[in-house]
Amino acid sequence: MSQSVIASRSVQVSAGGVRLDGDLVVPEGARGVVLFAHGSGSGRHSPRNRYVARVLQERSVGTLLIDLLTLREEREDALTGHLRFDIPLLAERLVGATDWLLSESETADLRVGYFGASTGGGAALVAAAERPEAVAAVVSRGGRPDLAGEALPRVKAPTLLIVGGNDGPVIQMNHAAFAQIRAVKKLEIVPGASHLFEEPGTLEEVARLAADWFEKYLAQAD
Repeated sequence: MSQSVIASRSVQVSAGGVRLDGDLVVPEGARGVVLFAHGSGSGRHSPRNRYVARVLQERSVGTLLIDLLTLREEREDALTGHLRFDIPLLAERLVGATDWLLSESETADLRVGYFGASTGGGAALVAAAERPEAVAAVVSRGGRPDLAGEALPRVKAPTLLIVGGNDGPVIQMNHAAFAQIRAVKKLEIVPGASHLFEEPGTLEEVARLAADWFEKYLAQAD
């Protein structure tokens, strides 16, 4: 059932010594807020992440979509591709954005979840390990949780890894990372889905799985 939603507002988030552009939506009676960690070459305008965000909003979960790179960095990354794999940098900015959410009046009382895609999945897990008292749940879509490395055993937040059934190498990477996570965890493989979940019905399944996970664990933390 669709909920009454406060209109999205544009925000600027101070994180890691830079200011990042974002879009914040907090539904009435929100049970938590999910911060999106975008993946390789992607940002807050990603249609896939915006679709998932709308589904979460309809389930009374707030969302913050931000660009983890500045415009200058995005131009640089488009040429070199190296910043999207700079997991410490991305994680530092996620931690900064988490602290920003906890300082804002409309989100200060909400528990935070992370939704990470591609390399953003690894950054989300590193950030979750850094802020265990604030981060209540993590979902990774087609992510690279293996890039979280030594942070994986320190993750306390319940973690859901979602991978496409046709995304062979990433399935293996997720299995390897899954074995190192000591928190509540689940690995879901969506049949017939490729890395970007472009096949009919597959992104809808991602959104449903993510919404169920956040609804359960953000409410439980609350």
